[in-house]
Amino acid sequence: MSLTKDFPRADLSHLPTPLELLKNVSAEFGARVWIKRDDCTGLAFGGNKSRQLEFYIGQALQQGADTLLTTGAVQSNHVRMTVAAARKMNLEVEVQLEHRVDREQPEYHHSGNPYLVKLMGAKIHYYPVGEDEAGADQALEDRAAELAREGHKAYVIPLSNAHTPYGALGYVDGAEELMGQLREMQIEPASFIVPTGSASTHCGFLLGVRACGSKAPVHGVCVRRDSSSQQQRVSTKLQAVIETIGLPIEIPDSDIICDDSMLAPGYGLPGSATIAAIRYLARTEGILLDPTYSGKAFAVLLEMLKRGDFKAEDQVVFLHTGGAASLFAYPELVENE
Repeated sequence: MSLTKDFPRADLSHLPTPLELLKNVSAEFGARVWIKRDDCTGLAFGGNKSRQLEFYIGQALQQGADTLLTTGAVQSNHVRMTVAAARKMNLEVEVQLEHRVDREQPEYHHSGNPYLVKLMGAKIHYYPVGEDEAGADQALEDRAAELAREGHKAYVIPLSNAHTPYGALGYVDGAEELMGQLREMQIEPASFIVPTGSASTHCGFLLGVRACGSKAPVHGVCVRRDSSSQQQRVSTKLQAVIETIGLPIEIPDSDIICDDSMLAPGYGLPGSATIAAIRYLARTEGILLDPTYSGKAFAVLLEMLKRGDFKAEDQVVFLHTGGAASLFAYPELVENE
């Protein structure tokens, strides 16, 4: 029985997404490495955000909203998929792009996600600060008030931890889906590897896995904050999700793993190990990772495999959160070989 069945939900994703064995990677390192293909959710290049948006937009429709508002970085996968979801559900949409990443390359500002946002016709606003979640959310609320005076009803999809994280319900559900696939295939996972940024995917996934009875580590890979800051963020959001669902479960802080070993040089900036990991999976399995989330997460997994952290019989599951659209914003991935 789904833990999220009582919440309003829009139908946006191709589910269930595949669970595949990375045969060539597994043959090279010995452990059996599986990939949960949430890059295949089907909404405008796919990605993990569609699971989250199903719950936000379900609530927006229930409230009678006619416009969606959200915020994110210039190459935000969330922004791109919010626009696509709005178009699918016949809603108006306005997005706010924040100055989070110092990159002067024209590709970063004009190709990939912002190109698709313009193609789908969203109204774009700009926010000059990159590390001001409360301010970015307030700017959305101010715009919602303006729209209300014009006779519209806007629904704000927020950024900060100060709001009920309905999007995390998508990964409570996603973890339940994955655990069902693993049971059907008689796979007992030794570890899960997931990116952790806003923390909605991480905390929802951890809660879903634990609610299904698995004690396997959920190894979160930091993409925006250091490990200490991210652990606190995940803990706060996790408790909010538990309270939102009303689930009688306790998850200790020791279960919240946040690894910042691939964070440098910062959010949206891939280091050499991340670039190498993106190239490796593209050329070994024909699977495309992104420089901000999935690339950094796979870089950590690759280091774990190289160190011999897993035994030959171990089953390791990597959550691929998508983001391939942003590859076009990073020409150095192929230019600097």
